Amino acid sequence: MTISGDQSLLREINRMAIVRAVQQGAGLSRADLAKATGLTKSTVGLLVQDLIDSGWLCESDVQATGAIGRRPIPLGLDGRRLAMIGADVSLEGLSVLAVSLTGEVLEAASEPLPGRRPEDVLPRLAVLVADVVAKARSAGRWLLGVGVGVPGAVLDHQGTVKLAPNLGWRDYSFHAVFSAELAACGVADLPILVQNDYDVAVLGEYEFGEAPLPDPLIYLGLGVGVGAGVVVRGRLFLGADGFAGEVGHSILQVEGPVCSCGRRGCAEAFIGQRAVSTRISGRADDLLPVETIRQLLDRNDESAHLSVRRAGHYLGVLIQNLWTSFNPGRVVIGGPLCDLGPPLFDAAFSCLEGFSRDCSLPLPELRLARFGSRSIGMGAAALVKHVLTRPMDYRLCDR
Repeated sequence: MTISGDQSLLREINRMAIVRAVQQGAGLSRADLAKATGLTKSTVGLLVQDLIDSGWLCESDVQATGAIGRRPIPLGLDGRRLAMIGADVSLEGLSVLAVSLTGEVLEAASEPLPGRRPEDVLPRLAVLVADVVAKARSAGRWLLGVGVGVPGAVLDHQGTVKLAPNLGWRDYSFHAVFSAELAACGVADLPILVQNDYDVAVLGEYEFGEAPLPDPLIYLGLGVGVGAGVVVRGRLFLGADGFAGEVGHSILQVEGPVCSCGRRGCAEAFIGQRAVSTRISGRADDLLPVETIRQLLDRNDESAHLSVRRAGHYLGVLIQNLWTSFNPGRVVIGGPLCDLGPPLFDAAFSCLEGFSRDCSLPLPELRLARFGSRSIGMGAAALVKHVLTRPMDYRLCDR
């Protein structure tokens, strides 16, 4: 692809290179940015002023350095004017957030899932998004776009949900339908991005995390489904069609238990909420609320402890597979099953420590998700920021 003649794209690439540099090292001066980006000082000066005027950057208080002459002015992301909308579609319900550039939640709305059919879900989601959009705008925020996280494999270029087994969706044109529903609610002027729930969750950790960030960065989500989002060299890793990270459907045991996707032995069939519930109750495809499982653990219910520890062991196996596949700098663990606490994680860490001893290699850093139950909504907002600050990547998207 030739871009030499597209001056507006080149300018946007340079502007967003400055934004990313500031995000990775808050407090950089204009001179620092010229060195970091390779742009001339005059170009950086013009672009920085434009970014300040448009709400991306702000100047911080000048710090005393003891040096003679004019002191450099530190720059940072401006969290006061711009915002993104993040929406989370999950089996538990619908959630919508308005989030600033620096990761502060400005507005929030949520409600239970109205049903499993997309024709029930998308109209209600559009109403919630339109309400949050109106509130954010009335507070004086300029909105950059709407991101949506859905629990399934998404065709990245079309915004089509290829398969969401726990919702029963297949080959659903989510982007096209949701755009129409949102326009019917009076919001037709914002770009809409749709992506897998745990792919966006890793972006929440990346875009709103503290610099410097480890690379690669993996978010492993545990709920009814099991999935991962991966950031490599500052980019969301999606694979050829957007299916990368569907680790819940990697095979941990040939001819193992049946998974929701129809195959046998998937990680989800050992670790997911339905798998844990079924082994506790003894009833196929049972789905106990996480709170109920937690209460059983607190009462020292033997079947609950055995089931959760078994899931934790296989969680350790799955993390070891991600470790050897990506050599991550950090693995973040999130999702509803994190509320099961030590019985789950102690078994996982015991398994991982065994692998670590066997190969005499240190484990990657492991952390719990910083945003808890809001990880996907925050990540969906971060998706908008991630795409806009990488205009060359967005240009290559055919949607």
